[in-house]
Amino acid sequence: MLYHSTRDKKLTAKASEAILRGIAPDGGLYVPEEIPKLDKSFTQLAKLDYPHLAYEVMKLFIDDFTPAELKAAVNSAYNTKNFDHEDITCLVEAGDAYYLELFHGRTIAFKDMALSILPYLMKTSAKKNGVHDEIVILTATSGDTGKAALAGFDSVEGTSIVVFYPKDGVSPVQERQMVTQAGANTHVIGIRGNFDDAQREVKRAFTDAELNKKMKQAGYVFSSANSINIGRLVPQIAYYVYAYTRLMPKEINFVVPTGNFGNILAAYYAYRMGVPIHKLICASNENKVLYDFFETGVYDRNRDFILTSSPSMDILISSNLERLVAELAGDKTGKLMKELAETGRYELPQNAKKAEALQLFEGEFATEPEMAARIKSLYEEEGYILDPHTAVASAAYEKYRARTGDETMTVIASTASPYKFTRAVLTAIDAKKYAKMKDFDLFPELEKLSGVKLPKAIKDIMTAPVKHNVVCDRDKLIEEIEKIYLK
Repeated sequence: MLYHSTRDKKLTAKASEAILRGIAPDGGLYVPEEIPKLDKSFTQLAKLDYPHLAYEVMKLFIDDFTPAELKAAVNSAYNTKNFDHEDITCLVEAGDAYYLELFHGRTIAFKDMALSILPYLMKTSAKKNGVHDEIVILTATSGDTGKAALAGFDSVEGTSIVVFYPKDGVSPVQERQMVTQAGANTHVIGIRGNFDDAQREVKRAFTDAELNKKMKQAGYVFSSANSINIGRLVPQIAYYVYAYTRLMPKEINFVVPTGNFGNILAAYYAYRMGVPIHKLICASNENKVLYDFFETGVYDRNRDFILTSSPSMDILISSNLERLVAELAGDKTGKLMKELAETGRYELPQNAKKAEALQLFEGEFATEPEMAARIKSLYEEEGYILDPHTAVASAAYEKYRARTGDETMTVIASTASPYKFTRAVLTAIDAKKYAKMKDFDLFPELEKLSGVKLPKAIKDIMTAPVKHNVVCDRDKLIEEIEKIYLK
């Protein structure tokens, strides 16, 4: 299988090459020339555990790996050393939906599902392509990708990683997880700006010819651990196939709390592979640029950036949406992305607005009060506690269901442990009781309420020393990279 840039179909790469590069030379994202169909029946897939099912999905996309190479990567990632649930992920029924818990990895967020395997995919790709330079992973994070990437690449030979995060735009636990990260090959830098600023500057570093030339001369080559890397996206497809095979309804809905669009795009690829999905409900918080896009066909980031209790969704430029746009708009994609860069907006062509693919998606959003109310109501009704991102999705689903009357079996992607957002969660349940307590004093309170033991990821950061304290202006990222590698 070949992959091509979303902006120029003539720029192609094998899977291993696309994984190594992270982003196409023209700034586009790599997409498969065609989405393969599952080659085993759902009955056969239902008999497989998560690692074996993940292999069956991924082998269809990463076909320049040998079976032994891909199985080694899968088995190195999906095991009880990296995940605290024997099934890696699980489905929990609560209220009128199932919750697909994707937070049982080392950093208690869904990013572990892909970032636990990406280092192994990248190392194998480097070996297959004769790359001997040190691979420098550049990553912008809105909260969860950063720690998951740091944990994945910590002490991996032949790699180093630099994570940029918005200094005042993540939760205290998310920040603490990153700044206490050990490993001589890890670097964490806060920026005075938001996630979109960090993401824009990381993309600029990738396409800065002079910087890349200097790095190459010094023995380094850039790659990405963000969801713009196809090696991040492909592993995510597997858990949507897995969820369907555990329920096996006639049709299924997936509700996905969405920021950068990668997670719900993986669900769309699962649909293209043959999973009978009725609707993909794209749930936004108050930064509802995606909701507006699905309503109007216009993408417009020219709006106030709102800091919410679901920071991983506080995004106005959803990079992975470009992959869907490329399917809808074809060779007009480059022009649309240029318009986005220059004016902050673009509008889909009229024929694209009517495309069948777009009809699969439903946009919905939830405000901060609606999110908090959903945490409280589900806890009171079911004793089940959601993190703010999953609560946005759950509240959005309630609104969608009331609006449409759709009774299709529904799975909500549960993307983070409530322990990452204890203050938002507990104040939603009882503001009077918990509002004045210190962040770290809230952990035992959540443990009592939820009945879920304090995760190792939280225990570790409570005593770990801070190892990273660099903060820079939003337009100084390249200078910080040069300080690390070129001085």
